[in-house]
Amino acid sequence: MALIEPIVGFSDEMVAWRRDFHAHPEIGFQEERTSRIVAEKLASWGVEVHRGIGKTGVVGVVKGRGANGPRVGLRADMDALPMDEATNLPYRSTNPGVFHGCGHDGHTTMLLGAARYLASTRNFDGTVVLIFQPAEEGLGGARAMLADGLFERFPCDEIFGLHNSPKGPQGRIAVRAGVAMAAADFFDIRITGRGSHGANPHYGTDPTMIAVTLAQAMQTIVSRNVDPLKATVVSITQLHAGSAYNVIPDSAVLTGTIRTFDAKVRELVRSRMRALAAGIATAFAATIDVTIRDGFSVLENQESSVAVVAEVARELLGEVDLAPTPNMASEDFADMLHVVPGAYFWLGTTPGPMVHNPSYNFDDEVLPVGASMLARIAERRASSA
Repeated sequence: MALIEPIVGFSDEMVAWRRDFHAHPEIGFQEERTSRIVAEKLASWGVEVHRGIGKTGVVGVVKGRGANGPRVGLRADMDALPMDEATNLPYRSTNPGVFHGCGHDGHTTMLLGAARYLASTRNFDGTVVLIFQPAEEGLGGARAMLADGLFERFPCDEIFGLHNSPKGPQGRIAVRAGVAMAAADFFDIRITGRGSHGANPHYGTDPTMIAVTLAQAMQTIVSRNVDPLKATVVSITQLHAGSAYNVIPDSAVLTGTIRTFDAKVRELVRSRMRALAAGIATAFAATIDVTIRDGFSVLENQESSVAVVAEVARELLGEVDLAPTPNMASEDFADMLHVVPGAYFWLGTTPGPMVHNPSYNFDDEVLPVGASMLARIAERRASSA
């Protein structure tokens, strides 16, 4: 590796920052402590700081040595997940039910490391915009920042972001041009029947049986309606009904997610879900209400931006994976890429439990790798030709 030496020099400090964030995780739009620390560190390095963008978002502006030049955005997410941690690390979460189980503490730290270096050297002509985003985990943090005029207030010609990947190998950059991550919808289905005594089901309309029937029918959407060559997922992740052994409840609830790469397939799945619900409601003489929310857009990388990521990866690390499989997971950085072209890439860590697993553990050894990648990309793209 040929990482940026000043960043490697303060790697121990980066580890301390990351572990402090890890011990004090905050869920989306509640990142008060995290955003305060981010803002304080940026200000201490002479970075122009703006707070409260997208509620708890922070933006730092670093101007280069030239009067003019390209404007490049670097983005990291700050929020944790509403889940318990099972690592028993000495710096484990001190907030019950909240855990940095996706590595956003590491992403925030890597962008801080890049910011410290860029602010001290300013070895570029244009402007680097440092975007610390809240609420990436399904709460619409990117959209909140955009609604607050992110790119009107801080124009960018290009934007970059990264995510850690416990699939490994450690230190390997993976990036693909075009469609890279799926769109995501979230659905809530409420089934209203008629409750009765469990011993006398004929007096009621059992919503639990309707829920089971609908859940099974929904599994045919992908297998029997979607082109097999167009990857699609429909996952039911929650089923809630009843509170007693001998009571048939009045209602049941199904929730879950839809993942697609194609806009027409996305609409097909939504349409079939509603049609199945309507038909089964009629068949069982019940009422079924379907709500489908647009959670994430398809993430598409610009080819020229991918080429820059690859060039820097080869320079710093010696190699790059340009053909990773498109990821069925979703990322709201996609909404920023719909406004400003750019690229999102993955940084391999030591293989271990995957993100969103209670035993997930961020690999601190990649902190200088990610920070060096972000800093060098910014230097390269914020410099005049």
